[in-house]
Amino acid sequence: MTASWCNHRVTTIAQLRKTALSLPEVAAHDRAFTVRGERFASVDERDRVDLHLPAEEVDAVLAAHPTAERLPLGVLVPLGDVDGQQLNHWVRRAWLWRAPEDLAARAAGAGTAEPGEVGDLPRGIGRPATRALAAIGVTTLAQVARLSDAELLAVHGVGPKAVRVLREELGR
Repeated sequence: MTASWCNHRVTTIAQLRKTALSLPEVAAHDRAFTVRGERFASVDERDRVDLHLPAEEVDAVLAAHPTAERLPLGVLVPLGDVDGQQLNHWVRRAWLWRAPEDLAARAAGAGTAEPGEVGDLPRGIGRPATRALAAIGVTTLAQVARLSDAELLAVHGVGPKAVRVLREELGR
């Protein structure tokens, strides 16, 4: 093992699952993840993640991870050979590659959303929560009201402070 591989912590299936499920309209099927019926990531019995990516991104993964293998529809990488931040990036890229155009465009637009500028969501929830909610199509307090605290907290980027601010805004 080279020194560059020694400095990262091992990524787990739970981390992969959390990242995948934080993306809009993702469904989990055992160890596979789909967006509107299109698989973008899965984990095999040897804990290798199969990411469906375009060719140029497959090349980037192969260059960064010597243990990765090219597949007809993407790349296969041992979970233990990729750190969590890298995995988050590649899972999001795989999701964007497989997501329908309208959904991918909405998620891309959410990446530049600013607090106080999305529907009637309050500025006080902060940039990460604003962008996370916009990415899943939640842009109004009426939509927030239909979600439980647990559902809000399950959205990557929405923390306890944002939930508190949203509930205060809703008068709860």
